[in-house]
Amino acid sequence: MTGAVDTALVRDLTDDEARAALVCKWGEVEADVLPAWVAEMDYAVAEPITAALHRAVDAGMTSYPRPGGGGPLGAAYAGFAARQFGHDVDPERVVPTVDVTAGVRLALDVAAGPGALVMPVPGYSPQLAMAAITGRERRDLVVHPDDERAELDLDQLDHHFANGARALLLTQPHNPWGRVFTRAELEGVRDVVLRHGGFVVSDEIHAPLVLDGREHVPYLAVEGTAEHAVAVVAASKAFNVAGLKCAQLVTASDRLHEALVSAPMARNDSWSVLGVEASVAAYTEGDAWLDALRARLTAQRDLLVTLLAEHLPLARMRPVEATYLAWIDLRAYGHDDPAAVALARQRVRLAPGHDYQPGLTGHVRLNFATSPERLAEVVRRLASAVAPRAT
Repeated sequence: MTGAVDTALVRDLTDDEARAALVCKWGEVEADVLPAWVAEMDYAVAEPITAALHRAVDAGMTSYPRPGGGGPLGAAYAGFAARQFGHDVDPERVVPTVDVTAGVRLALDVAAGPGALVMPVPGYSPQLAMAAITGRERRDLVVHPDDERAELDLDQLDHHFANGARALLLTQPHNPWGRVFTRAELEGVRDVVLRHGGFVVSDEIHAPLVLDGREHVPYLAVEGTAEHAVAVVAASKAFNVAGLKCAQLVTASDRLHEALVSAPMARNDSWSVLGVEASVAAYTEGDAWLDALRARLTAQRDLLVTLLAEHLPLARMRPVEATYLAWIDLRAYGHDDPAAVALARQRVRLAPGHDYQPGLTGHVRLNFATSPERLAEVVRRLASAVAPRAT
């Protein structure tokens, strides 16, 4: 992020606009419930994206997308990766898919050999089922709730690979930990994987959302990873366009690229032509909006820290280095499922911790990508629910 940031580029949706636009986040709750659960932002879509979509619809672009990799989408992502991450990506090795979860599944199916899948937990809840879906056993790489930094346990990772694991599903930046892994940490992962002939699928959907000027290091930008890794990226989280269904798989190897593009059509779920247009616009024209978004999210994260200190002083929130998702430990307030308590008592919906690690108690994931006023109300309601003051 360089130069002055035009924070006015990010506009809060009104409640009525949010209910119309965010049909899952706001539509799946009753009218009196304040939603802070699913990973969507309560912000209007960036103008370059809406303009591109209007042009596409006016041109009647409701057809199948063009098959194969590269093309305008590959060039757009390669340019974005160079500017945002300093990562040199071959545009021809950018392959579209319907979304990140489908991309992870495809990479495991066609590029990783058979064997158990290592999954860091707590982890993104839909991906907890990825091992079973791809016919594998899941081996959990557990981060203990009292581990303040939430670092990957490389000894535990080595143990899993030494005992039959074949692949690691790495989410970085991490959801729900909010961690940005350093180059040294990723080099440690690489060394373990190389020692055992393993494979990595790197889910980097939150990569544009690093805060405080931190560096996102793409796993494929680490020396020695080209032949054992596929990255899955998208504009969907950073630009709020998940419903347009277009993610991308990135490789740095001819062999792995060929494995992806030669997969049967039925294995790579069809992406959306409108998603391609939106992604190209985001990657080529969205930098200023993204700068403004990161400034807004930084302010929201800092506000959340202040609000928790005031209303829930016993809460422990992992430092949020990226994303707009806060992982909050509320065990001190004595509720196994504080998300359920908050919904029942104060009509605020958060994501329960056990969705990210089965059996985990006392945790919630809170989405702070909303207005300051809504965020303050979310915390006030949460505090009233789990730590009611004596009357």
